[in-house]
Amino acid sequence: MTHVVTSACVDHKYQDCVAVCPVEAFREAETYLVIDPDECIDCAACVTECPVEAIFADSDIPDEFEEWLERNEDEAPDLPIAEGDSPVLG
Repeated sequence: MTHVVTSACVDHKYQDCVAVCPVEAFREAETYLVIDPDECIDCAACVTECPVEAIFADSDIPDEFEEWLERNEDEAPDLPIAEGDSPVLG
């Protein structure tokens, strides 16, 4: 199992979740974050840290965010590791 960042992160990109991730699973796109499913250890530390409630366990994603499961998986390998210091965008 892994966790997934959904569209609620777009244009916010808060990095509280990145700061608590013990394995550097977060990857940084221009306006949002994703989680690399190959790195995520399913500790769920990030879930409670997200101020916009954008992170879900892959088995608990609401239907309206289902496409983000594949998006995290597809995009993560090509994005840099999030450093936890990017400014909030929105």
